Amino acid sequence: MNPQMPPKLSLPGVKQVIAVASGKGGVGKSTVAANLAMGLHMRGHSVGLMDADIYGPSVPLMFGLGTVDPKTTAFPIEKYGIRLMSMGFLVNPEQAVIWRGPKVAQAVQSFLAQIDWGALDFLVIDLPPGTGDAQLTLCQSAPLTGAVVVTTPGEVSLIDARKGVKMFAEVNVPVLGVIENMSYFVDATGTQTPIFGVGGGLKLAEESNVPFLGELPIDPRVAQCVDTGEPIVRRHPDAGVSKAYMELCAAVERVAGGAPSGELPLVQL
Repeated sequence: MNPQMPPKLSLPGVKQVIAVASGKGGVGKSTVAANLAMGLHMRGHSVGLMDADIYGPSVPLMFGLGTVDPKTTAFPIEKYGIRLMSMGFLVNPEQAVIWRGPKVAQAVQSFLAQIDWGALDFLVIDLPPGTGDAQLTLCQSAPLTGAVVVTTPGEVSLIDARKGVKMFAEVNVPVLGVIENMSYFVDATGTQTPIFGVGGGLKLAEESNVPFLGELPIDPRVAQCVDTGEPIVRRHPDAGVSKAYMELCAAVERVAGGAPSGELPLVQL
């Protein structure tokens, strides 16, 4: 890291800042971030969700929102009790954001420093996939409590997820744990079918010496809820994947508060 790096930004009133990351796209990281934020709110916390994916923001879609006039809109925008900020509020979804790295970093910093997040128990930050400018900017400027890394069970996802874990180690950000998404599909008989492989998330956690926060099953309703703008934990709280998300929220609460990794629950429904 650059020894001349400026001090981290102050976020008065924000108790915990959790980054949700993945090494590659397509593993459901943004869906995990949205449901983690929603689940923490449903467990009684005040929560904000910041979309740091400048090129491909998805938080507005996941919460049933669109672009707004920044001159007449107070940020963050609140929906379902969660305070939200995203580039998607400022740019039409059909318009490409064609920015070089420094401008991306500037946007991420402005979301942190110029938005009045108020008093929050948790600020969840949805990082873009990979290990580029936005990730480094957050690690260097945000007072991160730690990061959770999302992967799917297969080896292709794990290759890139390992890079994410190593990036956080190199910038001295604690990895709170690994989440395995799309672990298996449960059919009408209750039979579990591991479509994308078995055990990849646990393997990554063990080799990285970080907690394994649990497995999230495949449920077609997750995608339906994304399209209709309501996280599945809120719309279908009794679904198996929603229960897994709520257990994941409990695990994040405990590990963010410094609970020993051996006390973390293993989520497998």
